Amino acid sequence: MGTNSTQFGTQLRQRLTAQPLWTFAVDFYARSGVEQACLSLQDEHGWDVCELLWRCWLFQHGAQAGELAPEIHRWQADVTQPLRRLRRKLKPESCRSTAVYNLREQIKQSELAAERETMNRLMKISLKDSTLTPLPEPLPSLEKVLLSDHELKKKSQVRLIATLETQLDPLCYPR
Repeated sequence: MGTNSTQFGTQLRQRLTAQPLWTFAVDFYARSGVEQACLSLQDEHGWDVCELLWRCWLFQHGAQAGELAPEIHRWQADVTQPLRRLRRKLKPESCRSTAVYNLREQIKQSELAAERETMNRLMKISLKDSTLTPLPEPLPSLEKVLLSDHELKKKSQVRLIATLETQLDPLCYPR
């Protein structure tokens, strides 16, 4: 590992620690159009919102990551996604029953806690992972970073990713 990559890793860890992933995610998700774009990418294109927010966070800090760690996929598949499915399944009945409404709200809070745990795990991986790399020069768009060359680029995906990119703060590191 060269001096530049060591220096990049050290500086990146400092930047990521200064702006924790969960803090970024809550702030970013509340910005205009971000929630809808994330949910559309999840529901219509199969993207994972936590992974998407993680990759946006890394992008904003001038970094990119390879494949998501298998343990994150397992956690999402075994914990977060079943909670989401159950919450959605109860939605129609929650309109007719206070007890079901309250149960659904508890499940919603559990789902949020599971997503927060995902973010905590992604943050830990990011702080110790030497596979994070600096964004190339010239700086690519968020679309180029998120969509692989082999992935079908539907217009709706491109539009939704553009929405996310417009809401990101300027890169917060020196180039």
